[in-house]
Amino acid sequence: MAVYRVSVTTGPYLMAGTLDNISITLVGTCGESPKQLLDHLGRDFTRGSVQKYKVRCSAELGELLLLRLHKERYAFFPKDSWYCSYICVTAHDGTLSHFPCYQWIEGYCTIELRPGTARTVCQDSLPLLLDHRKREIQARQECYRWKVYAPGFPGIVDVRSFEEMESNKKFALTKTAPCADQGDSSGNRYLPGFPMKIDIPSLLHVEPNIRYSATKTTSLLFNAIPASLGMKLRGLLDRKGSWKKLDDIRNIFWCHKTFTSEYVTEHWHEDHFFGYQYLNGVNPVMLHCLSSLPRKLPVTNDMVAPLLGSATCLQTELERGNIFLADYWILAEVPVHCLNGSQQYVAAPLCLLWLNPQGALVPLAIQLSQTPGPNSPIFLPTDSDWDWMVAKTWVRNSEFLVHENNTHFLCTHLLCEAFAIATLRQLPLCHPIYKLLLPHTRYTLQVNITARAALLNPEGFADQVTSIGRQGLLYLMSTGLAHFTYTNFCLPDSLRARGVLAIPNYHYRDDGLKIWAAIESFVSEIVSYYYPSDASVQQDSELQAWVGEIFAQAFLGRESSGFPRQLCTLGELVKFLTAIIFNCSAQHAAVNSGQHDFGAWMPNAPSSMRQPPPQTKGTTTLKSYLDTLPEVNITCKNLLLFLLVSQEPNDKRPLGTYPDEHFTEEAPRRSIAAFQRRLAEISRDIQERNRGLALPYTYLDPPLIENSVSI
Repeated sequence: MAVYRVSVTTGPYLMAGTLDNISITLVGTCGESPKQLLDHLGRDFTRGSVQKYKVRCSAELGELLLLRLHKERYAFFPKDSWYCSYICVTAHDGTLSHFPCYQWIEGYCTIELRPGTARTVCQDSLPLLLDHRKREIQARQECYRWKVYAPGFPGIVDVRSFEEMESNKKFALTKTAPCADQGDSSGNRYLPGFPMKIDIPSLLHVEPNIRYSATKTTSLLFNAIPASLGMKLRGLLDRKGSWKKLDDIRNIFWCHKTFTSEYVTEHWHEDHFFGYQYLNGVNPVMLHCLSSLPRKLPVTNDMVAPLLGSATCLQTELERGNIFLADYWILAEVPVHCLNGSQQYVAAPLCLLWLNPQGALVPLAIQLSQTPGPNSPIFLPTDSDWDWMVAKTWVRNSEFLVHENNTHFLCTHLLCEAFAIATLRQLPLCHPIYKLLLPHTRYTLQVNITARAALLNPEGFADQVTSIGRQGLLYLMSTGLAHFTYTNFCLPDSLRARGVLAIPNYHYRDDGLKIWAAIESFVSEIVSYYYPSDASVQQDSELQAWVGEIFAQAFLGRESSGFPRQLCTLGELVKFLTAIIFNCSAQHAAVNSGQHDFGAWMPNAPSSMRQPPPQTKGTTTLKSYLDTLPEVNITCKNLLLFLLVSQEPNDKRPLGTYPDEHFTEEAPRRSIAAFQRRLAEISRDIQERNRGLALPYTYLDPPLIENSVSI
């Protein structure tokens, strides 16, 4: 007689327990145990509980290969959901086998778990285990299917597959249930007073292991409802027409002001702050160093001499690498939209900036179109205050459009969704790369499904508040993806290619490179532990299928993108994984978390412009400026969204935090601990630097970075 001691841990989440019968079968190299009911007096599997049992077998089972969990009806109680964290099995000789689960299990079904030791397909030889890998991947490919949202878009998850899964009950290996703490199943949900109606029938069938927790959902509601109700009660969400004066914009929010938002309100009109935002604002990826001026921007030395001073000239500054360009070419042919029944307008500006001897980046010249000529004047700091102000505001509007649609949503949300889907579809739970990436996909599918329903769909946010509307959004993102490259995706390569490695006070660059290096070191340790050679990378068929699917679905098989379609060396694998984790975490934090800070003062980030770009100088006044900015209701709707997405809800997991212990071996656990220590050191350095800054840069402080794109 062989006796195995079994410890079952139920998760700490609301409604994680179950009243159903739970039985277990152990499968080893020498046989399998009888199916045994796990039952003590009273209720066993309550929230947060750890229950211990004994499983008796007629003979030794040998090395444990699988653990089967059977969830079956108990008496007359209806089926429910159970969140199983992990199961530990101790053999009579003291050998401990750890079976991670960390998932919701629905209704009445059987799931199979493998021990926590990570293994690539090349490291499995037993037919039983190879068959298990194959069945698991097939089941997940039925659950998570690709869908084309729009031509030229990265592939997205097809929520209809969740509905079919729910109807047909096909997903047997990791079949899970609607989690009772994660939202209701009743019709459309609208936030009281919130202007963006969310009609999301697909969310009713979202696979629950990707769904927001009750904590996160409740936190989002509490963040959104007070501000939206306040605006509604004051009539701001229904008030059309221009702002009467700029100072009225200060009063939109009474209780949601931050140090940074107040700083922006005071300094938004200053040239130094205008240049600062290219380095440390929400879109710090636009600048390119110039060695010569493009022909489409015919700025002369005489135009900028008053700013440069007598000690230098434009050509000298170009040769010194002190002249930079922000080029919004992508907006030149974007469709435009109507708001409140009025035509809106878009510019495609060229903004020339100078790194002055004091180390400040300041604007030198602005042209509001891609085609020079008499109807496209070059605006200069020496022009009248209102002419220069309106030119800079047009650039800030272009910044808004490029940042929100491409830098933010396309390059973090949509690409990270594609990485998540490919990971779920091509890598089994026991694969080391699955274990590595899973925490960095948390809630990404849920937030994107919600965003598409509330923001991108017809009559959603894009149609309600932006000058380009949904059609313009589709154009921008498809055009952006067609020009997006692997160099853009990898921070060190992007900084080098843009020629911005030497600009002082570029905190996004400095903090980002430190975090990139920490992630790279961590990933390198994990990869080298499981892949002893380049050949082991090449021979991992699951890994190659994963990267191939990313290339095909995220980057549409475009060779010119430079993204890998296969991985041949350890170095290639490390770089690709580092870039994915960085963009799912740090990059998203850098381009998302400051939206309220930098956008609460609307003239700094206008979502639309109601008058065409000026074709002559000397025509702008305060009244014409106010009549160009978004109307009152448009402004307030946009600022509500900024507020909502900039406040990380509760249930946050900062970068490097891995409470679900998918890795059970000592080596990767040591690597995780070392990674966390490196991040703590980076955080201390950032906080020390920030104490000496007039405007602290906090968005890449590791404790403030979410592990994944989850908001």
